Amino acid sequence: MRERVYDAWAMSLAASGYTKIEDIPASGVPDSPPMKSGTQADHLRSVARLSVAIAKELRDTFEQFDVDMDEVIAGGLCHDLGKPFEFDPTHQARWESDPRKTGWPSIRHTVYGVHVALSAGLPEKIAHIAGAHSLEGEHIKRSLAATIVHYADCTFWNVLGKAGILES
Repeated sequence: MRERVYDAWAMSLAASGYTKIEDIPASGVPDSPPMKSGTQADHLRSVARLSVAIAKELRDTFEQFDVDMDEVIAGGLCHDLGKPFEFDPTHQARWESDPRKTGWPSIRHTVYGVHVALSAGLPEKIAHIAGAHSLEGEHIKRSLAATIVHYADCTFWNVLGKAGILES
């Protein structure tokens, strides 16, 4: 699965104006406060590590807690696969110029991330995490791994905000 994660990020970046993850603005969505320091790559690594920490703690505490750690890791790394598309300045300018035509954004990073994950050959369970980690996931039943990644992602942004690490 590791190679497919790399392939998915290469595909996502290739379809945008970005050449590396660090080039994407370091915020949750294009109009939210960015980090004062750090990059989207830092966000992805942190969410993956937070997800693993949650899963390990619960597995160590509850004998019956059963989650696929590879799914948690891949999901943490791939939850924002669609951000290069949503954040791309060309797309943002086009959508902002007349939102009546395509909406703004036309397609959120969660939905586009599902497309990228499946196109790269990642399993449906990883595409589900990309699609369900954000607000869109409130309309479906999240898998266990998707729930873990969702809370890790929310924790990342909420705690950084409270710590004064996001621009105001």
